Amino acid sequence: MRILFVVNDVVTEVDRAATTVLATSASRRGHDVFVLGVGDLEYYEDGQVGGEARRGPGTDVESQQAFLDAVQGEDAVREAVRTDALDVIWLRYNPSEEVGERAWAQHAGILFGQVALEHGVVVLNHPYSLSWAISKMYFQQFPEAVRPPCIITRSYDRIREFHDAHEGRIVLKPLMGYGGADVFMVREDADNLRQIVESIARSSYVIAQEFLPAAADGDTRLFMVNGKPLVVDGKYAAVRRVAGGDDFRSNMSAGGKPELPEVDEEMVRLASIVGPKLVKDGLFFAGLDIVGDKLVEINTISAGGLNIAGRLQGVDFGDAVIEKVERKVFYKHHYGEHIRNIEIATLE
Repeated sequence: MRILFVVNDVVTEVDRAATTVLATSASRRGHDVFVLGVGDLEYYEDGQVGGEARRGPGTDVESQQAFLDAVQGEDAVREAVRTDALDVIWLRYNPSEEVGERAWAQHAGILFGQVALEHGVVVLNHPYSLSWAISKMYFQQFPEAVRPPCIITRSYDRIREFHDAHEGRIVLKPLMGYGGADVFMVREDADNLRQIVESIARSSYVIAQEFLPAAADGDTRLFMVNGKPLVVDGKYAAVRRVAGGDDFRSNMSAGGKPELPEVDEEMVRLASIVGPKLVKDGLFFAGLDIVGDKLVEINTISAGGLNIAGRLQGVDFGDAVIEKVERKVFYKHHYGEHIRNIEIATLE
């Protein structure tokens, strides 16, 4: 299998990233692995898509850091790759990181992925679904039973009404965001509500979401593959994230601390409700953020934390995920265009 991972920038990847876990596992399983920055994608005159990528090491790669050393070092092997010589393109970049001067890159990977479909490459996650699933608006398409009440607006007055209707405690965040950036909890007094709304609204719609008291105890990220929780040797690919200090946010990038999760029946029930839509939309790999008995977010393009989940559980989850990708290539080889990418992306 020849697999290309599209990331924000090869040189900024880190050894603990989920992408590095997956790419290292693919190398160890004997596949030709390539890594390419989203800004280095190219469309060629003959309609092919590709770019000058970095080739990963072979099966004897010792660690995730060793994989990164091989693709980031001065001696990194650079190789021109094109869709006619690839089996899989996996979009693993984070559009929300592409702001300012690189705003052009936010949707670039998805658009190139859509073109790649015309050449028989398996593209994960399905790029036509990603074009809208990367927005938190996608979350609102799931049943109300699994998510807290929220509104999406740029109006201070509407948010003030929502705040008053929900006992004076709400969470505000941008429609496009990640890692807990620009996420605020507004308490009963709401003295700074207008300033927060105006700050977020300068560059985004504002999501106002009911505050869940259970958030004080952290959240759990549960990884979904092919519309089901990823389980290896009876252990769920999940990580519990607990807020650090006085900050209510449990995101690792905001100071959250990882703990061994307890995936209970309620979490499995939530996953069973979410799973069918992920399958329908061709979203092969996703992360569910769960607080109490509700979902608070669904990450559909670059969900992180798989490395921590594997370390806490003592399981190589990356190996299990790549095995499922191999099956998709097997199906594609035998069925070709008779099975659409949106179907093959979540086919067991």
